[in-house]
Amino acid sequence: MLGDLVYLRLVHNTGAAFGMLPNASLLFGLAAVAVIVGILMYSRRLAGAARIVRIALGLELGGALGNLVDRVRYGYVVDFIDVRVWPYVFNVSDSAITIGVVLLLYHILSEGGREARVESERSAGDRAT
Repeated sequence: MLGDLVYLRLVHNTGAAFGMLPNASLLFGLAAVAVIVGILMYSRRLAGAARIVRIALGLELGGALGNLVDRVRYGYVVDFIDVRVWPYVFNVSDSAITIGVVLLLYHILSEGGREARVESERSAGDRAT
């Protein structure tokens, strides 16, 4: 136990993040490979991307790699963080993936939406002239 909130509890997770959809280790292993390949292919275009996007994709890449290593090595993901206020036990990789997704959503809903509006206005202005 770490304080009154965080407990260490070993769980062999054959499902998705936070233990959802159990007994689908192969499916999620293949999904992790697809995510890893997609991020690596897209990474060549990241030099000009917003810092938050690069951080988010780095977290997602690291999390996917971490969980994939567990799946290949053990046939399941080792989860061990139990915060008791959350119904699932999870690991650092799950946290990295979740934080990466939240950062990307934040970017899309704030900065990304603004960039799309600016681009749309530029296109409309180009068509008007």
